[in-house]
Amino acid sequence: MAEPLTLSLACTLSDRTRPVLDGRVATPKLRFHAIPGEPEEIFRRALRDRAFEISELSMGSHIVTTARGDAPYIGVPVFLSRAFRHSAIYVRTDRGIRTAADLAGRTIGLPEYQQTAALWVRGILREHHGIDTKAVRWRIGNERIAITLPEGFDVQPAGESLETALAEGRIDALIGPRPPACYLARSAPVDRLFPDYRREEEAWHRATGFFPIMHCLAVRKDVAEQHPWLPAELFRAFAAAKAMSLEELAMVNVLRVSLPWIAAEAAAQTAFMGGNPWPYGFARNRDEIAAMIRYARDDGLAARLIEPEDLFHPSVLGLEDL
Repeated sequence: MAEPLTLSLACTLSDRTRPVLDGRVATPKLRFHAIPGEPEEIFRRALRDRAFEISELSMGSHIVTTARGDAPYIGVPVFLSRAFRHSAIYVRTDRGIRTAADLAGRTIGLPEYQQTAALWVRGILREHHGIDTKAVRWRIGNERIAITLPEGFDVQPAGESLETALAEGRIDALIGPRPPACYLARSAPVDRLFPDYRREEEAWHRATGFFPIMHCLAVRKDVAEQHPWLPAELFRAFAAAKAMSLEELAMVNVLRVSLPWIAAEAAAQTAFMGGNPWPYGFARNRDEIAAMIRYARDDGLAARLIEPEDLFHPSVLGLEDL
């Protein structure tokens, strides 16, 4: 029997990845050199240096690089990170911003313009709240990849810490996956645009059926070309790991998560989300991926219109979630 193939795998540690990394999900054809880390650093090294053979990857960056033809990775429809993002909008409460419509024409900070969380929020603001996002002044931190936008988009470096700019009032709002320090400390007049964000997110999910995809699993293209069986093998392994993680949420003999009613909450959320709260697979998610591509086009990020299929290895397009 041939020796297993050993490949580098960079990803965040979660209940969805640990069963693969710790060997509970067997992959007899594969061994992993695990490189756990935070998304920002993983994406930067993957996209700038092609540092990993298998990597968790920002969907926003993957759409941008695929559309312009220089994507170093090809996707596997294993969505390691998903998150509703109504909770990611923080506003100055002394600027008369009470509803999403009040963000029109404002100055808003973003860690990166092509960041997936920002991609989703801009799409939601346009399509569900009628905001002309081209009329917003976007002030950004550091982009992990170079982007070139068409004329008419006011996207400029902030030139300072976005959290400082928000706390001192030089921007009106901030979109970010992590709460800013001034919000946590209550040291500035800053609050979430949607304080009851779960209600907003549940309503949006009922209207769209989407659970926003943030990151996919991806294989460096030279590796996928050398081992064309690899993307499907990865899909099966990570789908099994995710199924294991969801089963653990329901265990009540010994709680695997440090929340007293986690099993009841998991059952309620599974029912609310149609029986599969964290769907993998291309077909099940195609409409959502198409929406992300549309958002990227409207943001000026997609150099050309691509199909959702273009983002993923052909061998995995027909695979279904467990």
